Amino acid sequence: MSLNTQTFNLPKRLMPDVELTLKELHEKGIVERLWAKDASLWTNEDEAKWLGWLSIIESQLADKAKFADFTAEVKAEGFSHVLLMGMGGSSLCPEVLSFTFGKQEGFPELYILDSTDPGQIRATENKIDLQKTLFIVSSKSGATLEPNIFFQYFFERVSETIGREEAGSRFIAVTDPKSKLQSVAEENGFRDLFFGDPEIGGRYSALSDFGMIPLAAMGIEVADFLERANEMAKACRIENVYKNPGVVLGAILGTAARDFERDKITIIASPAIHDLGAWLEQLIAESTGKQGKSLIPIDREEIVGNDTYGCDRLFVYLKVEGDDEKDVAFGTLENGGQPVIRIVLPDILNLGQEFFRWEFAIAVAGAVMEINPFNQPDVEASKIVTKKITSEYEETGKLPPEIPIFDGDGIKLFTDESNAEDLRKAVGDDETLEAFITAQLDRIKQGDYFGLLAYIEMNRENEKTLQEIRHAVFETKKVATCLGFGPRFLHSTGQAYKGGANS
Repeated sequence: MSLNTQTFNLPKRLMPDVELTLKELHEKGIVERLWAKDASLWTNEDEAKWLGWLSIIESQLADKAKFADFTAEVKAEGFSHVLLMGMGGSSLCPEVLSFTFGKQEGFPELYILDSTDPGQIRATENKIDLQKTLFIVSSKSGATLEPNIFFQYFFERVSETIGREEAGSRFIAVTDPKSKLQSVAEENGFRDLFFGDPEIGGRYSALSDFGMIPLAAMGIEVADFLERANEMAKACRIENVYKNPGVVLGAILGTAARDFERDKITIIASPAIHDLGAWLEQLIAESTGKQGKSLIPIDREEIVGNDTYGCDRLFVYLKVEGDDEKDVAFGTLENGGQPVIRIVLPDILNLGQEFFRWEFAIAVAGAVMEINPFNQPDVEASKIVTKKITSEYEETGKLPPEIPIFDGDGIKLFTDESNAEDLRKAVGDDETLEAFITAQLDRIKQGDYFGLLAYIEMNRENEKTLQEIRHAVFETKKVATCLGFGPRFLHSTGQAYKGGANS
């Protein structure tokens, strides 16, 4: 087994600071202390209890027979589809695995549902055979609203199709021990129940059962996948920070943001692993977006000439060996003096190495940026507000009233009072749709980023249209742009958008 390679080319202004950061990390004993779960590397709060991901590969390999057994069970049952229902850390890794490996001969096709948009749910249901589908309900806490909604809907649909007594045999749960979901699974006679590690947060759970059970259901040999990932874990134990791939990557990311305001991480990926950016978005944004600091991940943005970019980015090229499709475009960035990092995977089965490398690197970047990379205060606050709103709706049958600042041309515009006042001043007497949108976009300044977040069905047609809007802003304003679908972005990049830099 070979290790994924990592090289970088940094501007002369940035390189000395990165070298100084590496020197300081070495003097602090970053590697030894991180593996020892020393919370004082960050804010010395509760970080130590969220570092179970460091040893998850070893514990998974010690229990690897369960994956082979589950794979055999799925194959023997002859399921046509597997539908994983989750949000954020419970769904993004399985999505990457599904897109990367595709359907394996003799095994079911894996689909992901992480949207409460009715059109999305209907489209997903139309893709599967309810009688021959295995449903995976995936939620760490077991109390996340969306997966519970998905379960209730599809359990009812399966019950209508094959009878309530048999319905439970079509469901499995992946959750933390003693969660509400565990109780639901036991009460409804689920086929299987798999547990996560309570000391691993959702976005760090890729190599736990939250990622590996769906991989096993697809028919991929999980033990081989984990053995390869373990090569990166071993490399990240190297105490010489200059040879430790996770420390080097984390030092570059953290230093670029802290010292040079290069806080946008533009992800460029080979077509074979194009969806890896969706997982990286959550890991990067939710881990670093707090205390007015952030690394903003930019995924699936077109690569253009150097003159379009400002001085607020780092570019990361994740390439599968032999796939040269994006080499020329990336070379243009590199030759133009942009800070670039190139990571090459000899085989897509080495994908697990990148899960671990980036988890380790973001933990290091958090130490450099002096933040807690394992909490998500704004995400938790959002869940509380959402629960309050839905509870009030159940009692009153009404949602809180909202008054648009513009209503015309079949479109309503909503915003908070402070923003509304600023926009009204900007448009003056010209209160048209075009004037309001222009006024909003005119507030974009150098170093900002533009986020387009759509609560609509996630399909090719909608994504194509939204990409056109996004790139129009990118080309006109020359700022980094993000595209996300709701409600999944709330569990992914929303932390950085709310708690990160005010840009």
